[in-house]
Amino acid sequence: MGVLSELKPKKVFEYFEYLSSVPHGSGNTKQISDLCVEFAREHGLEYYQDSLNNIIIIKPATAGYENSAPIIMQGHLDMVCAKDADSDIDMAKEGIRLAVDGDWVHAIGTSLGGDNIIAVAMIMAVLDSAELEHPRIEAVFTVDEETGMDGAMGLDVSCLQGRMMLNLDSEEDGVLTCGCAGGARVDCSLPGARVAIPADYACAKVVIDGLKGGHSGVDIDKGRASANQLMGRFLYNLSIATDLRLCEMTGGTLDNVIPLYAEATVAFPAADYAKIEGMAKEYDGIFKFEYSTADPGLNLAFNKTEYTGLAVCAEDTANMLLTMLIVPYGVEAMSMDIKGLVQTSLNMGVLRLMENELKFSFATRSSILSEKEMLIQRVEAIIAKMGGTTNVRSRYPGWAYRKDSPLRDAIAASYRDLTGKEAIISATHGGLECGLFIEKIPGLDCVSVGPDLCEVHSTRERLNISSTARLWDVVCETLKRLKK
Repeated sequence: MGVLSELKPKKVFEYFEYLSSVPHGSGNTKQISDLCVEFAREHGLEYYQDSLNNIIIIKPATAGYENSAPIIMQGHLDMVCAKDADSDIDMAKEGIRLAVDGDWVHAIGTSLGGDNIIAVAMIMAVLDSAELEHPRIEAVFTVDEETGMDGAMGLDVSCLQGRMMLNLDSEEDGVLTCGCAGGARVDCSLPGARVAIPADYACAKVVIDGLKGGHSGVDIDKGRASANQLMGRFLYNLSIATDLRLCEMTGGTLDNVIPLYAEATVAFPAADYAKIEGMAKEYDGIFKFEYSTADPGLNLAFNKTEYTGLAVCAEDTANMLLTMLIVPYGVEAMSMDIKGLVQTSLNMGVLRLMENELKFSFATRSSILSEKEMLIQRVEAIIAKMGGTTNVRSRYPGWAYRKDSPLRDAIAASYRDLTGKEAIISATHGGLECGLFIEKIPGLDCVSVGPDLCEVHSTRERLNISSTARLWDVVCETLKRLKK
């Protein structure tokens, strides 16, 4: 018996557990894609699997809906893999260990992957049902959404007849998302020549941890600390106080995750050890004060360590740390039209000091194309001025609000009749694949919905059971109302 076997809607949670049984981090989606193929074959459904591992499954209209307009139902197969430091799970080879706590589903020691496996599970339950009334269903499961939407970019949509698309990649019950930011990834590199560490130098390891992290789109406005930003700020101030040399440095896991951990090994004159140790205690207090509300678990640790390798030369160390200090981070602009909506932001999600270079990557986002391009230009200009190089990849378009949306009207009416409440019509700063599908299928009417999901992209991620049941009812009722 499965961990989720007693939960309702029964089929939705059965498929959620089925899909969670195999690894499915971004770039590692072959197994979960093959599970979808197996499902389609078992149910006698037409399907297409491409070389990227995207899947399209088609279910014919039920009786009486043959002349109704088809609908695309869409979600993504990949997840952000985050795990606790003491977790023994190999997320590249193992599935998720699920657990239930009251009205919530979570994972043990890792992120849950509710973003976006709940969408795939719900769509599978629709495809599996013999009772639901609906028009032709075109289920689209994309891959690598979390690392740049590469699956959606490479998808051949020529077999799709639908001109309405219900995306199930949102994270708040009762909210109909009808617009999103566009974005791009910016990879940066700064040169760093290695030299021997002088004999009279000491080495220490700096660790910044205890942060909440979170999604770089939907959580970027919550004032949470970036471990990478704080590391750059602290080490820059050390470089002013002593002849600092970078030896090792790493932070973050993915471009679109606010980094919750960073560590560095540094070398400096042994005679300055007491002074530098004192500065570490000072900045631990400064950071704790600044983030006492948003990140109360923040901690900066400084400990003597042994290091026998080469260090980045003083000049390149100074250049790297100055760059980390002056590059922009976080929210750049708020929307003047939608209260509380972030308009433009960026996140340095990944930081790695390699043998001869410092590499770091930004996820940039904006609901205004010109502002996104301006932000990319700012990063490019700073890096170029500091002697480095940049590469822009994985550009994806924003999704403009559509005033006339029959699909939105149908979902809103279903929600109102089933719950007695009005749905909230909104937009998100997070990136959704809807903009890419609109580019591929001009005139496509899109709406994104989802159950309550909290703390996605972190080990605190959890999925609300009651809101999943409400969403299931709304989805089924909406499909029923699409009869011509």
